[in-house]
Amino acid sequence: MASSDITLGQISARDHAFYGLVWAGTTLTAHVDRALTRAHDLPLSWFEVMLWLNGQDEPIAASDLGDRTLLSRSQVSRVADALKARGLVDRIPSPTDARSVRIALTEAGRSLFAEADATRRQALAEVFDDRLDDHDIQALETVWGKLKQPGGTSRAGEAQNAARRR
Repeated sequence: MASSDITLGQISARDHAFYGLVWAGTTLTAHVDRALTRAHDLPLSWFEVMLWLNGQDEPIAASDLGDRTLLSRSQVSRVADALKARGLVDRIPSPTDARSVRIALTEAGRSLFAEADATRRQALAEVFDDRLDDHDIQALETVWGKLKQPGGTSRAGEAQNAARRR
């Protein structure tokens, strides 16, 4: 049976941009996840925790990872348990809170992270890096910066505020 051509129909440029972001995020995430899992038995969620840990000089609280990653705090805890079982992270008692632990990459974790990061870069080369020039990357950085701003005023709110000032 032949597939039918389907379209989104008439949607606004804003809707198209939104679904484009969703598509890009989902597609690139799945692509990298497959490459990391195939090469290192390391799901992308594990890699993300390792990415944040790799950037730290000191062990950090799991709750801080939960605030920074795309994972919930309970997911971070499960990932940390799995990474510990593989000898990739250590759990270290917090020096300031007896109920809390901090997490740090082991030497084996740092080594696997470096290998996995090379795999991630290779997986993204053809589908991301080779398709985008420096101008495209800067435009994406500008967009992400705007979208990450906490509690910003909406365009409608800006228009209402401007009207009130007149």
